[in-house]
Amino acid sequence: MKRSLVMIVMILALSVPAGASQTPNELLARAVSALQEIAQEPDSEHFHRVMRNAHGVAIFPSMIKAGLGLGGRYGEGVILEYDAAKKIWYGPYFVQMKGISYGFQVGVQTTSLILVVAAEEGMRSLEEGKITLGGNLSVAVGPLGRSAEAGTNLQLDSIMYSYSMSKGAFIGASLEGASIDNNVNANQVYWNRQLTPSEMLKRKASGREIMELIRELNRVISKEQEVA
Repeated sequence: MKRSLVMIVMILALSVPAGASQTPNELLARAVSALQEIAQEPDSEHFHRVMRNAHGVAIFPSMIKAGLGLGGRYGEGVILEYDAAKKIWYGPYFVQMKGISYGFQVGVQTTSLILVVAAEEGMRSLEEGKITLGGNLSVAVGPLGRSAEAGTNLQLDSIMYSYSMSKGAFIGASLEGASIDNNVNANQVYWNRQLTPSEMLKRKASGREIMELIRELNRVISKEQEVA
């Protein structure tokens, strides 16, 4: 077990270039690209439908997953809250996802990952600052992308839905047990002050840096309304 853990740490370290930590503005720009990539997929109807009534979204433009029997993952992302009645986005709140997964997993994979928060309780959990996915905080895999993860739920009754686009080769793994934590440094840089996750997600998203992402999110929702 110890040897496997050391191997996973080494693989992740080699997969992430030195100094790869992204600035908030870089992360927001890459989040736009990740959102566009998934939204433009031919089989993205479920994604658009869930987004229409979303309470929020978490976008991880580049998740690194590595496995050699035991698996690990790491990625930086951004969370925004959405008031569908007022059509207003709040945030951003910058986060990190980390996790170790068990089961047969071999290879290294880079994944663009989007979590759509479909229930109010999901946003309240994210405001706590650190959460673990799975258990009471259920995450169903949306029917999109090349991920081998199972458990697709088409009844729209899960707290979160995950959508991903992947490059490379990977076998197995899921988000069960992965943690989402406050990226304190990124939030300090962006807001130029120390705020709690709840405070960040109560501030209306504004400013040049985030407006391209807000426009893209609104386009995704508008497309669903046109199709509905």
